[in-house]
Amino acid sequence: MAFNGLWHASFTVSNLEQSLEFYCGLLGMELHHQQVQHNEYTSKLVGYPDANLKVAMLRIPNAFVGPSNHHLELVEYVHPRGEKTDVSTNRPGAPHLAFVTDDIHADYQRLAAAGVRFKAPAPVAIEEGVNKGGFTVYFLDPDDITLEMLQPPAGRPWGSVNGTELKKP
Repeated sequence: MAFNGLWHASFTVSNLEQSLEFYCGLLGMELHHQQVQHNEYTSKLVGYPDANLKVAMLRIPNAFVGPSNHHLELVEYVHPRGEKTDVSTNRPGAPHLAFVTDDIHADYQRLAAAGVRFKAPAPVAIEEGVNKGGFTVYFLDPDDITLEMLQPPAGRPWGSVNGTELKKP
C-alpha cells in the first residue's frame, strides 16, 4: 500500500470558538470552511451513535496546501462530550504540530505578550541535526495541545515535491 499525500492534521478541542480565536486571531491562520456534522455518515465514521460535531478547517495564508485546501481541522464534539485527557508531549499518542516562521524571536514576544504559554523562557537554538542553526520553541494551545514554532537555518530549502525544491512563497 502507498499513500499519495497528506490530507490534513486534526485536533479535537473543547471549545471551537475559543480555538478559532487562538489559531486564527493569534496565530494568523485563515478559516477555510466551517460546518456542523450531525448525520449518519459522521456517526459511522467516528463510532458514536448520534454524533454531533462542530468542525472548522484552517489554512496558513500563502503556504502550499494539498488537495483538501486546508492544513488543520479542529473538531468539537457537541455529543458525545469527551473528557479532557493528558496530552503532555511525553505521552504516547500526544499530538504535536510545528509551524514555520521567519522571525521566531518577534513571534515569541508577540505571543507571550498575548498570554500564550511556552515550555521554554525563549526560543531555543538548534545545535545539531538537520535543522542545526535554526531556532525552535514549544507552546500550548487552549486545550494544552503542544505546538511548535520553528525558524529554519539560513539556506535551508523551503520544501520539495518529488525531489524538486520549492521556492519560498
